Amino acid sequence: MASLLGLEEIAEIAPGGYYIALRVGFAFPVEEVNNLPRDWVQHYTQNRLMLFDPVIRWVHANTGYIRWSEMESDDPRGVMKQAQTFGLRYGAAIAVFDGNKEGQRSFGSFARQDREYTELEIKLLQAYLQRRHAEMEPPSNLTEAEIQALGMVKNGKRLKEIAHDLGVSEGAVKQRLKNAKSKLEAKTSTQAAAIAAQHGII
Repeated sequence: MASLLGLEEIAEIAPGGYYIALRVGFAFPVEEVNNLPRDWVQHYTQNRLMLFDPVIRWVHANTGYIRWSEMESDDPRGVMKQAQTFGLRYGAAIAVFDGNKEGQRSFGSFARQDREYTELEIKLLQAYLQRRHAEMEPPSNLTEAEIQALGMVKNGKRLKEIAHDLGVSEGAVKQRLKNAKSKLEAKTSTQAAAIAAQHGII
């Protein structure tokens, strides 16, 4: 049942709000969901609290989970106390890493106003993150020719130009893009190129 958890169930388990980042590499996540209170996000951004946030430091240095209350001693700027004034009183941070060579990890921070998280709730959230992390794994079955064609689509080249540049027929380019769309579960070549770029393939 845990693996079937969706965002509606996450919102029930984290009524104070939540932030989820999937497949964070060197800089940006492949996908993120920010469902934290808007006034907290504004305060957090304006005061550049990410640089001092013990939750962010923890999820980048660890895997597993920790309750926010267990981090307060490592919070010289009082980020957790500031969060409490916005109703984010109790929370849990969860980080997932599968040893992938790209170094991509997924993490989430989940909040409640009323009480600490139970072990069961944390395990449910952890199972959700692990499933979504696996679902966002970059495809590894694209051929070099497919990647090349997608790169050209990303750069705005048309079918005729791609065929000319690669020295192949338009039919061959169409087939490569068709295969890439199928592997990336994309409806269009442009969408396939965007997915490939998101994963750092092109």
